[in-house]
Amino acid sequence: MTGETGSAIGRDMTENPPFSPALLPAGFVDLLTPDARTQAQSVAVLMDVFTSHGYDPVRPPLMEFEDTYLAGAGAALAEQGFRVMDPDTRRMMVLRPDITPQVARMAGTRLSGVPRPLRVSYAGECVVVAPVAAEESGRQIMQAGIELIGPDSPEADAEVMSIGAEALSRLGVRGVSFDLTMPPFIPALLEEAGVPQAERPALLRALDRKDAASVAEHGGALAATLIALLDASGAAEHAVARLMEITLPERAEAIVRRLVATVGALRERCPGLSLTVDPVEFRGWKYHTGVCVTLFAQGRSEELGRGGRYRCNDNEPACGLTFRPDVLCRLIPAAPPRPRVYLATDCDHAQAAELRARGHATIGGFLSGTQAVEEARRLGCGFVLSGADCVALT
Repeated sequence: MTGETGSAIGRDMTENPPFSPALLPAGFVDLLTPDARTQAQSVAVLMDVFTSHGYDPVRPPLMEFEDTYLAGAGAALAEQGFRVMDPDTRRMMVLRPDITPQVARMAGTRLSGVPRPLRVSYAGECVVVAPVAAEESGRQIMQAGIELIGPDSPEADAEVMSIGAEALSRLGVRGVSFDLTMPPFIPALLEEAGVPQAERPALLRALDRKDAASVAEHGGALAATLIALLDASGAAEHAVARLMEITLPERAEAIVRRLVATVGALRERCPGLSLTVDPVEFRGWKYHTGVCVTLFAQGRSEELGRGGRYRCNDNEPACGLTFRPDVLCRLIPAAPPRPRVYLATDCDHAQAAELRARGHATIGGFLSGTQAVEEARRLGCGFVLSGADCVALT
């Protein structure tokens, strides 16, 4: 009897280790300084660039009613949203996995009477059921972005992307590549070519793997065209030249023409931008309906951001770009702290306010004299303000 009890206790202790107050759910982390400081300053830089181009900030709520959020553009994100029940209304709510559908809702409701083009920017936290990329483990993610609502033109697409390029430049992110895709293109091409539904999955898998041999095997009469499209992937100028040589059905050709026009409009704004095109890429775009873009940095696999053309909840055309500040912060130096000044008990508070206005951080102290100096060093301060004199510590 004693032995069995002891064994049960041992199993229980193994399966239920003591709870640690530092333990967090999988995919959630504490962000500490300097990382938190770097992210806050990076978001401030992004928002400053956005607002300088007339993209006014909005702040949608962290949670919405499920049937509201999952209408329109948000419907494609149903599997990524955490649900909770509202104790007041007994209706299900969803923690937003993406801010763009909220902007789409606002555009069709609260902002429906605002003159178009409507330009808005945003920054905030999102929570996803699964990490947004295979190489990531986080489920709480930061987003910052812009949405241009109303115009439907290559120039509008180019405006959004060029502002993104400017924002990355301001942050100091180097070696950035803008990769353009056309998610509706391949589905439209297969449909117009009359490829049977039963044959499409194998063909799509082959295109996804960029496997020309499998494309030739499953492509039938369309195989030569699809292989030519595979060969068109690469630098934008190469892709455009090859795409213009390929004969396509009407709908597919219209999508290609829009891509080509967008490349031209973007080149006018950003001549030196690294720009690539993948005509057969169709994965990962849930609610987008036109030309899309994914941003990468040289030597890195994770996405810096993504965006593209979609339609708001009232079917209004829109184009947006969303950054991942948590990813961007891994590509730039940590934001430097403010110089820290220890305030002795006899400090001149007007002088302390002046130091803060000049960019210093003042640390309220409770000591004076030599004790203040020792305390300042212990707290990482480089200066001590005693009376009106600010003395640098050596």
